[in-house]
Formats: sequence, C-alpha cells, structure tokens
Amino acid sequence: MREPEPLRGKDAATTGRPLRASVALDGNGTDIALARHLAADFLARGKAEQGLEVSQRGMDLTQLVVSELVTNVCKYAPGPALMDLRIDGHVVEVTVWDSDPVLPVARAADADRVGQHGLEVVMAVAQGFEARRERFGKRVTARIELSDDASDTPRGHRH
Repeated sequence: MREPEPLRGKDAATTGRPLRASVALDGNGTDIALARHLAADFLARGKAEQGLEVSQRGMDLTQLVVSELVTNVCKYAPGPALMDLRIDGHVVEVTVWDSDPVLPVARAADADRVGQHGLEVVMAVAQGFEARRERFGKRVTARIELSDDASDTPRGHRH
C-alpha cells in the first residue's frame, strides 16, 4: 500500500469541493487493515480539521464497508487496486477499483453458508451502492451516512 494522497481540506473549505483521499493497494491481505486505518484517519481528520459531523456509528460503518470491499479485492481480484474516499456533505463515498471486470453479485440468503456475506453486509448498511464495469476492471462504490441524523434514505438504496 502506498501513502495516501493528503486530505484536501483547504480546497474543500474554500471551493466547496468534497474532501478526498486516495491510495493504491497492492491486493494482498495486509491492505485490509491498512485501508481501515486510512478510512478512520481520513474521517478523524475531516472531523478535526473541517468540523465535520462524524458519529461513532458513521466511523464504524465506514470501516466495515472498507474492510468488506478491500477483502473482496484481495480474495477475488488479486493484484493492484485503488481506494478512494470522498466526503460530500454528510456522506462518505468509498470507491474501490480493481482490474477484474466481473461484477460482484449478492447471493441468496442461506443460513448454512459460512462466510461470503460481505456484499450483503455492505448493501445493508450503505445508503447507496453501485458496481460498474470500467474500460479495465470494475469500480464498486458505497455511500455511508456519517452522522446519526441519518436521512430517510433506506438502507441498501441504489443510486
């Protein structure tokens, strides 16, 4: 994992553009914990430097979504990947790109299945979810409400 791009707080404060951080991932198992820490640090800096409202729930759900998306990259699309974190208003957008063009598919509920519930978890806690093919690979994006004053948008709503 490479060092992430810095939080662009000054630009966001003066231009109204969203706060953003990006990082290249190697596609190995150590990326999962590192990506979680990057997400936590990114939200903490946004809270401290920009006065963003980030609840503990928003912090926890963001780290959970990052874990699940990066785990999927490490399991099913080994190789280089990118993760982008973007805060716009009261929502953080977590986007992961990898080089495998196969889109993730939520599986039917199965009480006997052990594991492989990550996508269902992401879709249950996110206000928005999108997976789309790119010219090379795919891009998966989840949107998570940062404050406890969650909008009326239902969980798993697709944008």
